[in-house]
Amino acid sequence: MTGLAHLDTGSALSYLIAVLLPALDVLIPVLPSETAVIALGVATAGSADPRIGVLAGLAALGAFLGDNAAYLLGRRFGPVIGKRVFAGERGARRRAWAERSLNRFGARLIVICRFIPGGRTAVTLTCGLVGYPRRSFVPATAAAGIIWASYAFFLGRLGGKAFGDRPWAGLLLALGLALVITVLIEAARRAWHWRTTRRARSDPRPELSEQRGGTGLPGAGHPAAGASRTPLEPGAGEGHRVPQAPQPGRLPADAEPGR
Repeated sequence: MTGLAHLDTGSALSYLIAVLLPALDVLIPVLPSETAVIALGVATAGSADPRIGVLAGLAALGAFLGDNAAYLLGRRFGPVIGKRVFAGERGARRRAWAERSLNRFGARLIVICRFIPGGRTAVTLTCGLVGYPRRSFVPATAAAGIIWASYAFFLGRLGGKAFGDRPWAGLLLALGLALVITVLIEAARRAWHWRTTRRARSDPRPELSEQRGGTGLPGAGHPAAGASRTPLEPGAGEGHRVPQAPQPGRLPADAEPGR
């Protein structure tokens, strides 16, 4: 907590933290990028220095760079990355969830996954693995980075202003708010998944029967098992259709990340 005193607009450390942690935590999830950006907001809460905007911009840039680095890794080293990052039963569930959700939501999922625990890594790597179109991926990650950095800075400045003389208390408040928001988003996602799955199982219509797996978000059917890994064109009014290669021992369609 005492380190907050060293995070200000005049410290080179602040600028390094702002860009490096959001860039690296997509591949090293243990790095506390959101906590760091919130802490920067707390530390600068009592200041109107225009360089605060530079810090927020660097945080968004770091998030953007990390997402696109993950995409390139998935695209160029797909088999190796897939075995390491999506190893085991839990990893397979995360990848299956990401593929199904991309089928249904396309670029919107790339923004949403910023606020889903474990979602950012699974979705950005999967986009590269399956050849998701870069012309859609790049603007989506830019928007996600800006929204996320603004949100984290806002929470930090809110906590810092509430406890101007006790920055550690402001940081705890901001982190608590971030945790509550994350829990609410995750609860809403699970509730939506439960509702969609229940409705699909109770409705005999074929188009809903294909959605019984759900996505954790509204459900979608699976593409053909033998589809190629080449990028597909954007669909009219729907998310991109993500090709999936056949996978031995594939898990049931209702698997979700973290389950």
